[in-house]
Amino acid sequence: MEQKIIYTERLLLRPFTLDDAPRVRQLAGEWEIADTTTNIPNPYEKGMGEEWILTHQPDFKQNKAVTFAVVLRMNDQLVGAISLLLKNPHDAAEMGYWIGKPYWRRGYCSEAAMAMLEYGFGTIGLNRIYAEYFKRNPASGKVMEKIGMSYEGRLRQNIKKWDAYEDMMIFGILKAEYKKNR
Repeated sequence: MEQKIIYTERLLLRPFTLDDAPRVRQLAGEWEIADTTTNIPNPYEKGMGEEWILTHQPDFKQNKAVTFAVVLRMNDQLVGAISLLLKNPHDAAEMGYWIGKPYWRRGYCSEAAMAMLEYGFGTIGLNRIYAEYFKRNPASGKVMEKIGMSYEGRLRQNIKKWDAYEDMMIFGILKAEYKKNR
């Protein structure tokens, strides 16, 4: 099965290509991106983008994860990434995302996240999608609220980032809730 392309009003969600690696390094290399995500390093060294992109197709084929480049339709500009980390056999997934700093506060993340809910529940057939964010990053929580996710709890000092323990906030949505609110 091929990873599909998803169109929204302003965005295109598509598989990453190795040609995207320099742009990934440029955007993900911003300290503010690494600071608010669990897995993005800083500095973001040359070759890391290619290495990361090369994991996407095997993860998709093995039904472990699906990762999309978030691209502006008007100019084909890569602005971020969004993914679902599949929790098999539970019909659940963890959504993760980042949007490059120059594109913050424009609604791109919420638009991409809504498309991922539709993809996860409709195409993949998931029952639950959840996401986590650092308590000190409420903007990410606002995205989750905006797309209809509900607060499920706080994991105290669950992640160690930059030698500090971080509280993680969890939001989630069930397929039945998503369908009801559509």
